[in-house]
Amino acid sequence: MEHRSLHRLDSSYQRRAASSSCISPDPTSNLTARLNQMLNSSGSGFILSLCPGQQYPITAPLLLTSPNQEISTQGYPTGSDRATLVVSGPVFSNGTGHTTAVDGTCANCDGVTLRNIQVNGTRLGAPPLNGDANIVMGGSNSNQVIEYVHSFDPRGWSCLHIDEGNLTCNNVTVQNNDIGPAGSDLFQQWADGISVACRNSLVRNNMINNPTDGGIVLFGSPGTLVENNTIWVETNTLLGGINMVDVTPFNGNYSGVVVTNNTIAGGFANGTPSGSQTLGTNSDDVIIKIGIAIGPRTWFGTEYGNNVSQGGTVLGNQLTGAFSYGIAMSSAKNFTVENNVLIGNTSFIGARGPNCTANDPTPSPAPFVIDLNTTTQSTTQSNFTSVADGDSLTCVLPPAGGDYWPFGGNPNSPSSSSSPSSSSSPSSSHSNVGTTVGIILGSIAAVVAVAVFAWFVRKWAIKRAEARKVINSTRQHSGYVRNKEQF
Repeated sequence: MEHRSLHRLDSSYQRRAASSSCISPDPTSNLTARLNQMLNSSGSGFILSLCPGQQYPITAPLLLTSPNQEISTQGYPTGSDRATLVVSGPVFSNGTGHTTAVDGTCANCDGVTLRNIQVNGTRLGAPPLNGDANIVMGGSNSNQVIEYVHSFDPRGWSCLHIDEGNLTCNNVTVQNNDIGPAGSDLFQQWADGISVACRNSLVRNNMINNPTDGGIVLFGSPGTLVENNTIWVETNTLLGGINMVDVTPFNGNYSGVVVTNNTIAGGFANGTPSGSQTLGTNSDDVIIKIGIAIGPRTWFGTEYGNNVSQGGTVLGNQLTGAFSYGIAMSSAKNFTVENNVLIGNTSFIGARGPNCTANDPTPSPAPFVIDLNTTTQSTTQSNFTSVADGDSLTCVLPPAGGDYWPFGGNPNSPSSSSSPSSSSSPSSSHSNVGTTVGIILGSIAAVVAVAVFAWFVRKWAIKRAEARKVINSTRQHSGYVRNKEQF
């Protein structure tokens, strides 16, 4: 399956960047109506060009209405001078209200584009509302693009939702965006970074900071490629980095889905290590509970009965920092999971929480766990640990303090002249960390913290450099044959 090159940095694109006049937010009293009137009356190919550095307080979603329309900032900046749509509509006492800034799901929205803007969902620490994401695209359409967008603090359940339509959404590209923070790690106040339910889509080169539910959530989305994304946490615990657990709307069909070369960073110890110190405290007790979750039972327990996630490939991803489980696999069929590695310093920590089922044995935290009772016809790397029960693993909680977090860094770390750290092989062994707070195990690679800082900063810089080039080649889902253990 091929993905088109969707950058339009040709001469006409550059001319638009230089010459398009922008729409002022003033007067703001009728701003939402003015912008929607332009989108509704201007037809196919219209560019709603917003002014750099300006705030646009909107009180209802902006509705794309015709093929190849675009909402963007004049000149296509990529930093803080991008125009900002501010979700400013009413919030009601029944938990509903305005949650969405842009909606691109109209019946005639093939090829619409959202690029080079910011969306502030203005949740501001309040409980989540019953509504959709900051940005809703997809629907029964094809060939949409979302790029160079900063979406954060959604009132609803996600920063960016690619909707399945009537299961006919096809070939949406989500690339070079900076996403988050999203939601709170308080119980049921979570929010996703990127949520995709669209066939044959491309999710790449996105930086996703401090989501709380899923960093990238794939609702089936057969044929989709997820590559070169970075997901990391700083102040909130994240339930799952990349999730392949949902039965609906594609009945667990992940055929042709490839998740590859993504970096997922859990929590790190605060400060700098002293001497040979490898573990320290984290002031917010932040972890990622599951780095990559495969199969509905890992998330939902027995809620979906014998349903499984089937047909996906998880290859060559990197995990660093503090997790409960690096990759957890349960109720999966015909999956390939290979060459995923731990890099830098890692620890695997957590204990049974109050939402763990009393008679359900929660497995000890570990890098790679698999429930062979519910996983069939799958090929995995050799260093998975077999567990008796892989259900409802997000019920674990991080330890409340203590020296259990590895020293390391994340993409916000300052740069260093040290060379990047090397990856551990799938068969690497890691030392255990004993605790007094519950079922806590650790795994620490022999890499100094300053090297991890440098590795992340270098990775971030490379991604941003690549994001500014014209991408003329397509990606193929091929070449993932390994001779590993068959279950």
